[in-house]
Amino acid sequence: MKKIIRIVLIVVVLIIVAGLLLRGCPGKPLEAPPPPPYVNKTPDNWPVAQKAKTDQIKNYKDAHWTAYDWFGNFAFSESDGIPYVILKMLPVLAPELWGSKENFLDAVGLFMDERQPDYLIARGVGVSGFSRPEPFGKIDYSSFTCGACHIGRVRLDNGKYTYLDGGINAEFNIVLFRVKILQTLTKIYAGETDSKKKYKKFTDALLASLDRVHKSDPNYFYKNYKVKVNDKVVRVFDTEYEAKQIALFKAGALEYATAFAQRKEAEVNGYLALVKKNYTGFDKEMTAGFPGMADATGISSINGYMGLEQKFYTRWLATLSLPDSPGITDFMSVWEQGKRKAEWNKTHDQLINGGGQWNGNVPMPRYRNLIAQLTLGLNETDVRVAVFGDELLDGLPAVPYPFDVDIKLAKKGEDLFAKNCAACHQPRNGKVYKSLGTSMGRAYVVNAILNYGGRAELYANCNTTTVVKMNGKDVKPCAEYEGVSLEGKKDLLMADYRLYQGYNARPLSGIWAQAPYLHNGSVPTMYHLLVPGERPKTFMKSRLDYDKKLMGFSWDAKVKPTTGKDEGYEFNTALFPALNRIGHDADVREDGQTYKLDWTDDKEGAWAIIEYMKTL
Repeated sequence: MKKIIRIVLIVVVLIIVAGLLLRGCPGKPLEAPPPPPYVNKTPDNWPVAQKAKTDQIKNYKDAHWTAYDWFGNFAFSESDGIPYVILKMLPVLAPELWGSKENFLDAVGLFMDERQPDYLIARGVGVSGFSRPEPFGKIDYSSFTCGACHIGRVRLDNGKYTYLDGGINAEFNIVLFRVKILQTLTKIYAGETDSKKKYKKFTDALLASLDRVHKSDPNYFYKNYKVKVNDKVVRVFDTEYEAKQIALFKAGALEYATAFAQRKEAEVNGYLALVKKNYTGFDKEMTAGFPGMADATGISSINGYMGLEQKFYTRWLATLSLPDSPGITDFMSVWEQGKRKAEWNKTHDQLINGGGQWNGNVPMPRYRNLIAQLTLGLNETDVRVAVFGDELLDGLPAVPYPFDVDIKLAKKGEDLFAKNCAACHQPRNGKVYKSLGTSMGRAYVVNAILNYGGRAELYANCNTTTVVKMNGKDVKPCAEYEGVSLEGKKDLLMADYRLYQGYNARPLSGIWAQAPYLHNGSVPTMYHLLVPGERPKTFMKSRLDYDKKLMGFSWDAKVKPTTGKDEGYEFNTALFPALNRIGHDADVREDGQTYKLDWTDDKEGAWAIIEYMKTL
């Protein structure tokens, strides 16, 4: 209730001052020019360089193992999310809607990570019991982890996988996950519309199936999983733990089931409101969701919408809490965040020379991580996830290209890259580019209301007085940034949205693994990016095989997956304006110099640049 009241007050105040905000000047511009271009040297021997990069990743993860574990496996909250018992019961209640017996979440693109074969559920899902100080007394909640979107994989020639820690899970469909939950509930309601009766039916169905499942397999929910810290077992999710969790859930089953169902219904209704506002004529596709993509700003803002829409006297305000433009984008890689980190100006009142996400308007990495957690709409977030994510991602190396490289050709590409690409795609370049012809919808999604509300939510979750216990010590994770106190700097948590109506040119570490290209994933390979006249209108997306020649994941529908099974989905860039393949397709002039972006008349140069970028 307090959160709803806070949101209502914020919106009312913003309506009063919106005219002043929108008419006013957009604040001080970013005061410093980008740093000098930096160009990575092409290695003389790719297999040696490849192994060195792989070893570097291993050593880095070993040195930051706790942070890596939190990034991959820890839930976003200890006291909110989906009751874990309910999550594991979904395929029992509606097996026709969910995936395989081994992994029911493969239906929404979450996979079992072969590197942790004993894990209790698909990679990308965490359980609050991992971090809760006391093992019993509360039910376990589950939520997605950072790894759901940012641990992906690519299939090698031998059929095995290279895992992309900090990369992109192009298989994950968060919208479909929510839709399938609603479909599961609808099946159980069986036409019942009375709220109390339908939630009672859901509870009864849960309990009846729960007893049957647990009787046949006393380790069904937790698989006897062991949580380890420095190779020491600190908690065992054995049959005793499972039995006590089930007893706790049963004691409040109607309350838990009702709260879960109400929230999932509200989430989908809020998402449908977003689709109605910004995706007219594209309803069916947006409701099905796109693996590897999301309108993350919209998914986040529907949490405010839900609180406003439920009250008749604030319902008219609800749509104002949603973005004004379509914001569907590909997931981003998050490795090597140190190359995107903003820095203080001389007077410590502005953050410059950095940009993390597509347009860089959340300049501090810790808050970028936190805002991703808030996307799930949790009433209480675990700030430690954001802090450990910051620690891990600052220097986590990009996964090296796992195939062969023509070094002689790559060295030719290095010179062309230096002349035409490096000035923009360099570390700590905070410049916002507005003239590349790319769809600007995503750059416009954050308006005055979302900007103000976002800062308020970030500050409420982590501010200069916030204390959390990490590694046994009380710390204030949001008291300062880069050695400078954040006291009185609340406005910097999200920068002035009018300064960021464009896109950052990010460093290209691991760019081979970030296909398809452009913010909306509308260009399947690097070749198609550099030779824009050959960009296909439709192509296959979310496949795991790799096109080593054109540098991108397997995209041609005529080329079947090496597994012989159907994989990926057809992506049509002409279906909706926000998906168009236009942009980064004509030479541009920046700061008095012309940069070649269209290589149609020099395909040999394009092939050289492609080969060089495989080494980044």
